[in-house]
Amino acid sequence: MCAFVLSKAGAKVQQFFHIRKFFRKNILYFGIFFVILQSEMRKTAFILAFLACCLTVFAQTHTRIYNEQIRTLRVARTVLVLDKGVVDGSDAENSLHISFDEMSHDVHFYSYTVKMLNEGMTSGEYLQGFTTKDISDYEHSINTSREYTHYWFDFPNEDMKLTKSGNYRLTIYEDGNQDNVVAEVDFCVAEPIVRIDARVRPNTDIELNGRYQQVDIDLDLQKSGISYQPTEFTVVVTQNNRLDNAVTLTQPTFVEPARLRYINNKALIFEGGNEYHHFDAFSRFYAGVGIDRVYYELGDYNVLLFADEITRGQYIHQYDSNGRFIVNAERTEDSDTEAEYMWVHWTLPTENPWFDGTVYVGGELFGNELSLRNRMQYDVQAKCYWLTALVKQGGYDYQFWFSGKGTQNKTTTQRVDGSYWQTENEYAVYVYWRPFGARYDRLVGVKIISSAL
Repeated sequence: MCAFVLSKAGAKVQQFFHIRKFFRKNILYFGIFFVILQSEMRKTAFILAFLACCLTVFAQTHTRIYNEQIRTLRVARTVLVLDKGVVDGSDAENSLHISFDEMSHDVHFYSYTVKMLNEGMTSGEYLQGFTTKDISDYEHSINTSREYTHYWFDFPNEDMKLTKSGNYRLTIYEDGNQDNVVAEVDFCVAEPIVRIDARVRPNTDIELNGRYQQVDIDLDLQKSGISYQPTEFTVVVTQNNRLDNAVTLTQPTFVEPARLRYINNKALIFEGGNEYHHFDAFSRFYAGVGIDRVYYELGDYNVLLFADEITRGQYIHQYDSNGRFIVNAERTEDSDTEAEYMWVHWTLPTENPWFDGTVYVGGELFGNELSLRNRMQYDVQAKCYWLTALVKQGGYDYQFWFSGKGTQNKTTTQRVDGSYWQTENEYAVYVYWRPFGARYDRLVGVKIISSAL
């Protein structure tokens, strides 16, 4: 595989711009992939895609795939807010749009069920309507090298409604057998009660303007109208929707009248990391950003990325989308069913392998998880790490994560990409409240902030 490794010298790609920009105070842009490719022999082409979300009510989602035939599991419109005691799906902007591909034209019988992630709660306490529902909407791919079937559905809906805030898991299974799980989606329902003030600073409690960023959080309970004890709250903080470095706090640093403060807490120090790498495989005919060449071989399209480099010690400023991706294909009317699946080849040259841990390609492309799907292998002859994965056409962010032995799946970017206080990261703050005698954790506040200065 590493015979694909090529030098970047003598090969340049027109740099894309404005993948990310910010809008009003409470709007966070979830992903812009705006690419302009130009050559002397063809006209300028571009793609633009936009997703937006509100800082105070958006909860992020996490996906997992358990069947190799299932690909490109996506969750769009991730707003879920408890409104007058129910989330019924009547508002398209307050629902989940879930889609995935099955890699054949065979029609499969899929269903889903939803469970609250609190032990002891029965479905009747948080779910109105049926406990399961079939997935009836699908469409076969059109004129693609690899056949696939695109499935989609919206949740909640008129048959299944939620009545409690908190953490949920939607499980997709096949042939009516709930033990035959093919994929899962974890999501949250919020009931905004607590006001959250959060900020990110490079001046951390362990160093000044170095490798780390620190989050400070204030919970304003003055207008909440609730009676509480400080120990009844749990605060969870994630960086770029990752779970491997998520932080859970059960005690505030300071307690003030109608205010809980989580400040100067070393647990809230995160690696700054580096900006994500990016490639855009929207075309079958020529190389987009980050791509050396696209070619067709043995019935499949292949995307050979430029060989990446170890850049620790050098902060690289570039716009990214914090690990997200978007499906997009040129010369199509519907990318969901007309985009090609391509073999994407990553390479990371290094003189010797690292024996003290493992390298992964991280990002939403692989569900921000560590698994065999995104674990890189080392080629001794070519002297590089490599990874090949089947990916749907579109624009993708990725990072190189190093997981050391004995770190319990904790990862670091410092081995390959380095870590810097200047890096723009997205932090999500989740506030849970379980009052005395309650049987579940209410999600009473969500705040998403950026470390951008």
